[in-house]
Amino acid sequence: MTRVAAIDCGTNSIRLLVADADPETGELVDLDRRMTIVRLGQGVDKTGRLAPEALERTFAACREYAAVIKEHGARRVRFVATSASRDAENRGEFVRGVLDILGVEPEVISGDQEAEFSFTGATRELAGRDDLHRPFLVVDIGGGSTEFVVGEDHVRAARSVDVGCVRMTERHLVRDGVVSDPPSEEQIAAIRADIEAALDLAEQTVPLREARTLVGLAGSVTTISAIAQNLPEYDSEAIHHSRVSHDRVREITDWLLRSTHAERATVPSMHPGRVDVIGAGALVLLAIMERTGAEEVVVSEHDILDGIAFHAASESPS
Repeated sequence: MTRVAAIDCGTNSIRLLVADADPETGELVDLDRRMTIVRLGQGVDKTGRLAPEALERTFAACREYAAVIKEHGARRVRFVATSASRDAENRGEFVRGVLDILGVEPEVISGDQEAEFSFTGATRELAGRDDLHRPFLVVDIGGGSTEFVVGEDHVRAARSVDVGCVRMTERHLVRDGVVSDPPSEEQIAAIRADIEAALDLAEQTVPLREARTLVGLAGSVTTISAIAQNLPEYDSEAIHHSRVSHDRVREITDWLLRSTHAERATVPSMHPGRVDVIGAGALVLLAIMERTGAEEVVVSEHDILDGIAFHAASESPS
């Protein structure tokens, strides 16, 4: 077992996992797992740049994570940055800040690499399950992008497309700096059109309809599971490997898109940072289920972060 620290910095959140990992056996023992909403991708779709306040929120989280990593004595640290920092003109400022705080340079990975890590993290535990059929379709619905990966034991095909809960919210639901509350039918239709175009693009590379089991990752999907179960608070154990039917996803999505900010904020399992973007994220999941014909989604709390940890543990010591 190798003690590693994995950091996944996305468009909406930054997450840390400190764990003892054995990539050969697939064993992963969590020591610390946490998430902070930093909205690094704030305004990137419009300006092409990372906002100063978004960078500062991200660096504050990095300073907190650096203390945790030191406390646990992780031997290897791997920091992966995804959609927002990949798109930004001033990503050099982001890279320098992370290097100063954590002593490692963030890897601004491609969408294909992102998909590979997500598939590894999500399916390693599922491989021996008799009640789940292959191939798997892993969908990681992030803030700025969504990754699609089809595979059995290994990735067969992958594609990243630029639809995510934050990007769709900022592109279609924000007017004069305020999120529509609730969105109009025209706004919902515009989001849906973007998602359908992205699914067309993904299908050029990934055989979405060949999948036998849909596995959903990231905060939009896990929050939908928490809502479906009427959880009194966010409970990772109850959410991990739960199943949500297509009909229930449609019901929840319809409610999220009809509700106001105040109504969504009363959901006890909802992170405050997701209240304004969860509707768009739910719509992405619903569209995927409709396109693939999936009757249910298997929800995984293990995702790109776990994949990063496994890859860090398998690297040769520097």
